Amino acid sequence: MSFHDRFQSYLDDLSATLGTHPKRLENFRNYCSALTLPIERKSLEPMAATVDPGNVPARHQALQHFVSSAAWSDRAVLDLVSDRVIEAIDADEELHWLIDDTGSPKKGKHSVGVAHQYCGQLGKQANCQVAVSLSVASDSASVPIDYRLYLPKEWAEDADRRRKAGVPEEVEFRTKPQIAIEQIRAALERGVETGIVGADAGYGHDGKFRDALDDMGLTYVVGIQPSTKVARAGKALDTEQSVEALAMTLDRRSFRHVTWRHGTNTPLHSWFGRIRVRTTGDEKTRKTPRAEQWLLIEWEPGLLEPTKYFLATLPASCTLERLVSVAKMRWRIERDYQMLKQEVGLNQFEGRSWTGFHHHATLCIATYSFLTLERLRHPGRGKNVRRPKQPSLPEDYIPRGSPANAETR
Repeated sequence: MSFHDRFQSYLDDLSATLGTHPKRLENFRNYCSALTLPIERKSLEPMAATVDPGNVPARHQALQHFVSSAAWSDRAVLDLVSDRVIEAIDADEELHWLIDDTGSPKKGKHSVGVAHQYCGQLGKQANCQVAVSLSVASDSASVPIDYRLYLPKEWAEDADRRRKAGVPEEVEFRTKPQIAIEQIRAALERGVETGIVGADAGYGHDGKFRDALDDMGLTYVVGIQPSTKVARAGKALDTEQSVEALAMTLDRRSFRHVTWRHGTNTPLHSWFGRIRVRTTGDEKTRKTPRAEQWLLIEWEPGLLEPTKYFLATLPASCTLERLVSVAKMRWRIERDYQMLKQEVGLNQFEGRSWTGFHHHATLCIATYSFLTLERLRHPGRGKNVRRPKQPSLPEDYIPRGSPANAETR
């Protein structure tokens, strides 16, 4: 069966979540098909011109309605997508639930959720949209199973902007850790196979985030900030100190060199130490004391002080190598974001509405998940799976908005 035939079969499977309206199913196929093609930009008009070059205006309008207005369920599509990927992962592979967020630079101020905030793609504060995601991952594959726009407080409290962007009434301001916990709790309620939760310090520093994971009975390895207060296991709480201060009291012989993965060009390695601790902070107001857990410390070669800190609820018998391996699993979600943006245009949607933002993201994730399934079919081939060639456009086609076409538009 060819790539095209397998992709059409995959879309047939997902079509069951969209209802039976033939136009909706046609636009679904066209949209996802365009996302697989090597066109320079995955925004609506070039997508329409690619899949239907002889009828661009009508196809553009149809795709715009499908992604921005049509009443189909993002949740239903993502649930089926996650089921298919989890089914394809070898049963012997350990699952992980990875939390992260990603930013997409945006101009103007009318696109839903856009604000001057930290943008991971640029590595600085910028005008952008930010979304929080929950991904299921293993050593061989990963895919987002939940994707939710972070709505800054100035947006959440602006009734006029909410109305224009179609933000649902039930959507209220939530911090990113709060959104992540809602995503995790919803996944548990849906019966998604659980995994070890991983998150960076943007989430792990939040004590309420870690408490919620504990309350749900989930194991985690999360980054924390150097200022996080802990006490050594077996010591009184009044001996608390920052993890940064604690790390500097350890003898350098407490650190071991660990290689956790072979990268594209070189093995990835660093020095790591660990110690059993209890977090403090609000401990005095808790009914029950927090359990002991691992503090994992990374000290990169050549630097004068440690660089990263993690709290882990893996068993006390856990080896250092396993702690490091689980802590470093987050590379998969960073790779997913890179490929979602570069290969299927996650960050190239030009609409302004809440519905359009999430519909586009869902279709990108669905398309990317098929490419993930293809990689699982051909282990060792990386991302170089066979993909369709871009169809040619009519010689007289002129993009909308160009001076030569201004009058006819």
